[in-house]
Amino acid sequence: MKKAASFALGCKVNQYESEAIAELFAEKGYEIVGIDEEADVYVINTCTVTNFGDKKSRQLIRKVKRQNENAIVAVVGCYAQTAPKELMEIAGVNLVIGTKDRAQIVEMVEQYDRANGVENHVSDIMKERVFEPLSIQKLANRTRAYLKIQDGCSQYCSYCIIPYARGPIRSREPQEVVAEVKRLAENGFKEVVLTGIHVASYGKDRRDTSLLDILKQVHEVEGIERIRFSSIEPNVVTEEFAQTMAALPKVCDHFHLSLQSGCDKTLKEMNRKYDTEKYRQAAATLRKYLPKVALTTDIIVGFPGETEEDFRESYAFAEEIGFAKIHVFPYSPKRGTPAAARKDQLLNAVKAERSHTLIQLSDKMAAEFLVDAVGTDAEVLYERAVGDGIYEGHTTNYMKVHGRSEVDLTNRICKTHITRAEGEMLFGDAEV
Repeated sequence: MKKAASFALGCKVNQYESEAIAELFAEKGYEIVGIDEEADVYVINTCTVTNFGDKKSRQLIRKVKRQNENAIVAVVGCYAQTAPKELMEIAGVNLVIGTKDRAQIVEMVEQYDRANGVENHVSDIMKERVFEPLSIQKLANRTRAYLKIQDGCSQYCSYCIIPYARGPIRSREPQEVVAEVKRLAENGFKEVVLTGIHVASYGKDRRDTSLLDILKQVHEVEGIERIRFSSIEPNVVTEEFAQTMAALPKVCDHFHLSLQSGCDKTLKEMNRKYDTEKYRQAAATLRKYLPKVALTTDIIVGFPGETEEDFRESYAFAEEIGFAKIHVFPYSPKRGTPAAARKDQLLNAVKAERSHTLIQLSDKMAAEFLVDAVGTDAEVLYERAVGDGIYEGHTTNYMKVHGRSEVDLTNRICKTHITRAEGEMLFGDAEV
């Protein structure tokens, strides 16, 4: 039996796609193995958000070829889409496929002829208008499933290459989304995370659906008890949106609300489509209808031209909003983007210092958010055992909990009395 390995670098969308690709090979009789094992076929789903992501992709290509010099190496994903010729020049690459036509990857691999050298199957993603179905049928041994409902991005932030890697927004057919959610429920999953390259754009390319529409349909699926989003933007958060979230009990009170900077000057230069006042309103609206909501976000520090005053303004805004956690990223120039061409790049030492300062704020706010939960009862979806009678899970607002119980809590939702907070963890006693 031939062996295939499918591995994703980068985001949850890539991870979802790589699992779907692995399933395609399994359906054709391949044994699926890990990326560190010897295989006949390696599929590497690349990330190109940063130049460091490109480097990691190149390193992985060379690594798997050393594991089996006769293996067929197929490189797919965002880096493959934006720089196919660059990847074709790396020794060991056999197929370059990009961000479409992955559903035909098994046929491409099996029809590959080494005599033809490296084959380039990358086509113009900017002309793509239809969502490419790439679903997962047989996920197992987990409690939380990611579900890709959207692809593409039309935001064109000045620092981001992804619109050129993924093309314009395309929404998945509503009936396909619901059908996959039903399969997940039948396989025992209790929680789904609706994800996409820009999930907030779901339905904007169609007349028959919207993000709220698909959310309501997913909510009706029996067996699914929790629904999350991968990330949304403040422009999505209207009174109607927040009211709908509060009226649907399966929707979790945790939102990753994209920020990137708390300085209006920087937001404008980033070509973000909101300002801090709009963000402030979105946060307040969510908290109005979901009092225990956890807001997490991403912030880039050291964007070209960011002065110390700009950074302090961003820091103060983050402190004002009061996040449950901030994912801090030092700005990394990405070839092909307007921001990378700017002459006012900051020194890495400045970026590192600002990252450290903002991470300290994030740690402080995260600790305060956890402490507020001590002494309360929370519904926890337990995911795995981590010790004798100790199980790990998450609350609806995504606080990590270690709960004690004499009964196996795996894949069960239990009321848990929170007794203490330590580090990034809550501890408590589960009721069964």
